[in-house]
Amino acid sequence: MTDAPAPLALVVLAAGKGTRMKSDLHKVLHPIAGRPMLMHLLASADALEPARKVVVVGAGREQLEKALGGTADLAVQDPQLGTGHAVQQAEGALAGFAGDVLILYGDVPFVRTETMRAMLERLHGDDNPAVVVLGFEPEDALQYGRVIAENGVVTKMVEHKDATEAERACRLCNSGLMAVRGSELFALLARVGNDNAQGEYYLTDIVNVANGDGRVCAVVVTDDADEVAGINSRAELAEAEARWQKKRRLQAMADGASLVAPETVWFAWDTVLGRDVTVEQNVVFGPGVTVADNVVIHAFCHIEGARLEPGVSVGPFARLRPGAVLEEKARVGNFVEVKNAVLHAGAKANHLTYLGDADVGAGANIGAGTITCNYDGYFKYRTVIGERAFIGSNSALIAPVKIGADAIVAAGSAVSRDVADGELRLVRGEQLVKPGWADRFHDAMKKKKAERK
Repeated sequence: MTDAPAPLALVVLAAGKGTRMKSDLHKVLHPIAGRPMLMHLLASADALEPARKVVVVGAGREQLEKALGGTADLAVQDPQLGTGHAVQQAEGALAGFAGDVLILYGDVPFVRTETMRAMLERLHGDDNPAVVVLGFEPEDALQYGRVIAENGVVTKMVEHKDATEAERACRLCNSGLMAVRGSELFALLARVGNDNAQGEYYLTDIVNVANGDGRVCAVVVTDDADEVAGINSRAELAEAEARWQKKRRLQAMADGASLVAPETVWFAWDTVLGRDVTVEQNVVFGPGVTVADNVVIHAFCHIEGARLEPGVSVGPFARLRPGAVLEEKARVGNFVEVKNAVLHAGAKANHLTYLGDADVGAGANIGAGTITCNYDGYFKYRTVIGERAFIGSNSALIAPVKIGADAIVAAGSAVSRDVADGELRLVRGEQLVKPGWADRFHDAMKKKKAERK
């Protein structure tokens, strides 16, 4: 029988000013695949069921409070005197906590749950390490701090600016992530000084302090340098987005979806695709989309907050907005927009239509140019269209209104009162006929134009 895992606390550093982003939005709230980078990180960490979460903030506290919605404690670092000083600000929130502590970074969003778990398991190794560091070996070590280690045991941690040429030749770099026991973390931090090139309190120095006490410190090395890539600028944000999208496209195809031009399809973090789904070129999925089996999404569609059931066809050039539900074998064609509306089984709107706040019955046919007039400038109203109803082209359904089953609305009608089952509703002005009027008009205009020459 194995021992139960120790309680876990997360300390997420997010106090950086993010000046390279040049943005009013907090750096860690910039989205990747429609989700703030901080939330990507916390989702991976939440799989470990942490007992406590502390986010260390500087500027932009109000934004983070709103985004986190009370799911984590906030600690403020002001002034900002380095990563070690930042972690110290979590001491009050973790008072009395003796479990494990994972130190993470809000702008390093894609650390895998498996990697975090490996760090915690190493912390409880037989040699009882005081600190576990996550290392990586990038193609270019650049300005990263170095981890000097032998057989997985760290002998020294050094920042690039303080490293010797020999130390800079080491390819094992420091990601910044650490695992430490809560009972030891703040005592180690209290002994860290700032006698270095930056004049800051480095978190990495707790390793050197522990080594000085004769304790073992260990390194776990990830085989995926992208996993620990930090995001500090909009260019790096775009690069992270591109990496994420590439992996997601490959996963979609491995799971049985066909992407005609994979590089042109953009997924959200929570997009769900069934088997034998075909996605054509230039399709964008926003958050909240679920696509069942055997769905075809034609080119140039934007889909967000929608549910597509088996056999549905969408597009090309369609937009499905939040609340759109297309039931089995429903069809939405080109230049159709659907918002907060349900198309029941077999219903179709093939072109040039707006269906907002509507319920379209099974087998109903919505003609080109039809709109549901759902908003009076103050309130939204609903349109209900019965089964097998036929709505003629260029019709305006002025909500709230109900069209009965098997009813027909004639082309060009503006319907503001309910239509009974099986009824024809024709709403048009009387046509005025003036024989020969057009011929006389043309003759008069041609003569007038000739006189002006």
